[in-house]
Amino acid sequence: MAEIAALVGDPARATILSTLFDGRALTATELSYAANVTPQTASGHLAKMTQAGLLTVLKQGRHRYFRLATPLVAQMLESIMAVAASAPPRYRPRTAQEDRLRLARTCYDHFAGILGVSIADALCERKHIILSDDGGEVTTAGQTFLNDFGVSLTTQTRRPICRHCLDWTERRFHLSGVVGAAIATRCFDLGWVRRERNPRALQITPKGREGFRRNFGFSI
Repeated sequence: MAEIAALVGDPARATILSTLFDGRALTATELSYAANVTPQTASGHLAKMTQAGLLTVLKQGRHRYFRLATPLVAQMLESIMAVAASAPPRYRPRTAQEDRLRLARTCYDHFAGILGVSIADALCERKHIILSDDGGEVTTAGQTFLNDFGVSLTTQTRRPICRHCLDWTERRFHLSGVVGAAIATRCFDLGWVRRERNPRALQITPKGREGFRRNFGFSI
């Protein structure tokens, strides 16, 4: 725990991890720009985090891309943000960017913010999903709903089918695991959401607002 905490606690490394929070794979040069450090310094940080299992490297030709090693790393970062958000408040006017992140954002490959929590609440209220302290379960009615929505859940994976993350802005749960990722992918495919300039922030399209209202029963 101390080793991981020390790695995440460095401001440059924390920025690198946050930049990769949306599931993208980026080069060392791109991450050095994001963290405002030299390429040499970034390479040192990336090597340490890769060795510790926080990052993984993808090779394509002569290029090397870095991304979060597992969804568990993203869940850890989200939990750290939730703890940090509950610390004694420091006055600082909220920016428009922070408002956009609070409305809708990605947490690795699933939805977070008001959008993510609203989806989780809607599915739980309709008894499509049952969440517990140690995970979640998709009910028979939930399986039917997801199939009708165009989501196919694969069980050929070691990843949990249904889990939850504590949302750091809303202080409630949003969905992760296979279910959370599949719903997010389907909403992107339908054109209900699209990425903003900040890749983690999402814009809900007019089509998406109507889709969420008709299919999930909430307005956002």
